[in-house]
Amino acid sequence: MEPLKGVKVVDLTTYLAAPTTVRVMGEWGADLIKVEAPKGDPARGQGAVFNMPFSDEENLAYDVANMNKRCITINLKTERGLEVMYKLLSEADVFVTNTRTKGLVKLGLDYDTLKEKFPRLIFAQVLGYGEKGPAKDKPGFDATCYMARGGVLGTTVDKGGSPMNPPNGFGDFQVSIALLAGICGALYRREKTGAGDKVTVGLQHAASFMLSVAMISAQYGNQYPKSRKEVVNPFNNCYRTKDEKWVVMCCPEYDRDYDKIMELLGIKDMVGNPKYKNCAELNSNKLNHEVIDKLDEAISNINREDLVKMLSDNELPCESANEPLDVYEDEQVWANNILAKVDYPSGKRMVPTNPILFNSNPEPKLEICKPQGAHTEEIMKELGYSDEVIKESIEKGAVAGLKLLKK
Repeated sequence: MEPLKGVKVVDLTTYLAAPTTVRVMGEWGADLIKVEAPKGDPARGQGAVFNMPFSDEENLAYDVANMNKRCITINLKTERGLEVMYKLLSEADVFVTNTRTKGLVKLGLDYDTLKEKFPRLIFAQVLGYGEKGPAKDKPGFDATCYMARGGVLGTTVDKGGSPMNPPNGFGDFQVSIALLAGICGALYRREKTGAGDKVTVGLQHAASFMLSVAMISAQYGNQYPKSRKEVVNPFNNCYRTKDEKWVVMCCPEYDRDYDKIMELLGIKDMVGNPKYKNCAELNSNKLNHEVIDKLDEAISNINREDLVKMLSDNELPCESANEPLDVYEDEQVWANNILAKVDYPSGKRMVPTNPILFNSNPEPKLEICKPQGAHTEEIMKELGYSDEVIKESIEKGAVAGLKLLKK
């Protein structure tokens, strides 16, 4: 049985973090209804931003966060529109949104209002900067809240260099899984108590949690950002190979592996060298960069594939710093269903599956999205509205039917 079979989710979300939470719930069998304003989720038109084509037939930039959903368009600023929304919520188990709280209050969809109307409802919200403090009402995005203010860009940069240039939504997708965990906890609590709950995840908060080691160690003088020339253990570092690719070594037992690695890399003058073979003394004497320079030189003469094989064959963990095209070719990816192939008009396209696996649900469903408002009439009929009322609601602009993207 699918883990969330029978759970009904109402989705009032945009962009990536919150809608992806709901998408994963659909992979686990939940019934998902996405509510869009008449202008639609702006993410429907973001394909160009992601350097991808987008249309009503093929819009993977939108689908990646919105698969498995039925779509209804509601003007929540109208009396009939809010009535429809409340009917949806009366049947729902979970309401997920990333609308800012002050906006929800204006609409009558804030937590305090909904908990009185629907005491069993789980209210789940992605926030930018949290519920309190001077920034609580600021608009929040992955790049600003998570990557910048949350500490990721400033901490992970190679000291003296420019911050990394992450793909769109790098923090959003991590936040989506965090919110999902909270929702599942709230659903379990409801089974025990019968009461709903409020679950929030802030982008800024999530980023600092993901940086926990840096956050706890900086107060003891562990300075960030770091330079790869100054890492404590030169065998825990990234190196550039002859074919201008990067690899990452992770051999934490420096003293034990020192001679073995120097022999394998052919750095004869370093083998047994007392000046460098003890990690504690290496750091006391600030000689780390000298070892790294030697490793840089040796590794720059070895192709990536050869280096990874040589070290791995000798039980020394090392992996390629893969790019997406490398990931596509990784047999481990396909053995573990890390990517799935989905049919589109242009052919089969690859989509990452969520990383949480159930033995009872080995192949989660991935259904591509329909155009905006594709299910408006169907969903209203399920709520008990007659054809006449549905027609009237559409004519008065309380809801909207099928709306295609402009070519």
